[in-house]
Amino acid sequence: MALNVALLRGINVGGANALPMAKLRALCEGLGWQEVQSHLASGNLLFDAEDAPEALAAALQRVLSGLGLDVPVLVLPPERLRAALERCPFAPDEPKRVHVGFLFAPASLTPASLDRALFERFAAPGDEIAEGEGMIWLHTPGGFGRSKLAPRLEAIAGAPLTARNLSSLAKLVEMLDARDAPR
Repeated sequence: MALNVALLRGINVGGANALPMAKLRALCEGLGWQEVQSHLASGNLLFDAEDAPEALAAALQRVLSGLGLDVPVLVLPPERLRAALERCPFAPDEPKRVHVGFLFAPASLTPASLDRALFERFAAPGDEIAEGEGMIWLHTPGGFGRSKLAPRLEAIAGAPLTARNLSSLAKLVEMLDARDAPR
């Protein structure tokens, strides 16, 4: 069994795609996933499973679709989350104002594929963006929820993605580290 992280996009946001985490964990256990843990109510899961990440994501999406939820699922190895945190080019002193966007099609991102003109058009003073392997980082000193960039992040990246702030990401990495620690 391999340790995996599932990031669900748009779950329990603004009353849409409502799903209690206890029910989500039970659905995952029904798929044969083991030691399922969740963080917050926004669809962050850690679990052990044998299949490839793409197969795991597709299986969970099918189950969610059966419940009438249109929720994209991204399954990543722990190393991707650790790398996103370690390689973040922005100072970690405002962890709720820095977001990492994990691309559903990571190979599609290149420095040339970022729509910098669109970024510049909607950026507020101090907003910054950077790209990495299969991810982008966005620093919004004025707040992600108020940012005009937030609803345009996929257009800027040129690919579908799901974003997490550094606080959530750090907590997920902490949970991963606890699972990796000798018991």
